[in-house]
Amino acid sequence: MHIPVMLNEVIHVINIIPSGTYIDATFGGGGHTKKILSKLNSQGQIIVIDRDPLAIKIASNLQDPRIKVIHGNFSSITQYAKKYNLIGKVNGILFDFGISSFQIDDKNRGFSFLQDGPLDMRMNNMHGISAADWINRAKLSEIYFVLKNFGEERYAKKIAQAIIENKKRKLITKTSELSSIICNTCGIYYQKNKHPARRSFQAIRIHINNELKEIKETLKQILTLLKENGRIVFISFHSLEDRIIKNFINYNSKIQIHPHNLPILESQIQKKFPVKLKKFKKIKPSQQEISNNLRSKSAILRFVEKI
Repeated sequence: MHIPVMLNEVIHVINIIPSGTYIDATFGGGGHTKKILSKLNSQGQIIVIDRDPLAIKIASNLQDPRIKVIHGNFSSITQYAKKYNLIGKVNGILFDFGISSFQIDDKNRGFSFLQDGPLDMRMNNMHGISAADWINRAKLSEIYFVLKNFGEERYAKKIAQAIIENKKRKLITKTSELSSIICNTCGIYYQKNKHPARRSFQAIRIHINNELKEIKETLKQILTLLKENGRIVFISFHSLEDRIIKNFINYNSKIQIHPHNLPILESQIQKKFPVKLKKFKKIKPSQQEISNNLRSKSAILRFVEKI
């Protein structure tokens, strides 16, 4: 069962207008969407997007006339908004960058380092290459780059070397095989209660699904979708995602700084580079929520309002 992270906080900060238009760009198990729907009247609507076929099946089963379901990547959000004539008309957009419980708990999806299954990790397992295909083709330098940059793994070089040596003897096709290689390589260096494979699995998943590029491409577009006073809510689960979001918010919520004595008036600077967003303090899950849903522990919620 999927438990939506910081559900009450999301509903509070997205500031729902009953007749408004909203986009849940990462539908997942649908928990946030269902709560938003409960606050909308018959004129309200919500566009839901997900690339996972199972998430789309869940969304389609809701059978609510206020929902429009889109199977695709959220980086095409402008294209979807144009289809429904929503440019500049959206009251709120939600991004929850975590993977859903049904993805983690299904051993056949290959996301979990705790269960044995095919090493896949694709959000949409009908497109792209699996983690197994990539890892068995990749060179040492490629594996090292992914583990170091997307997992911030301190033992990236050791793990990459171990993967290369192991796949010379036998192709790596199972999650248990990859997890064992990592544990055997650096398990003794890890702190208690922190699984040695956690960061490496995260890194490979991010790489296979192009997750950081998807976020960056989306951030270039979303401000044009919002109405004045419309809000965007972001929930991120690791520092790489949060850094991208924080930089985007800071850039669009500050007056642009220009060199001293530049022959241009401050009013001209503000006209050319207007402040576009009002930012608010980040929110973290309560201890009560963490107790009820341990997967929420690393979540950070940031939200902004279009000026």
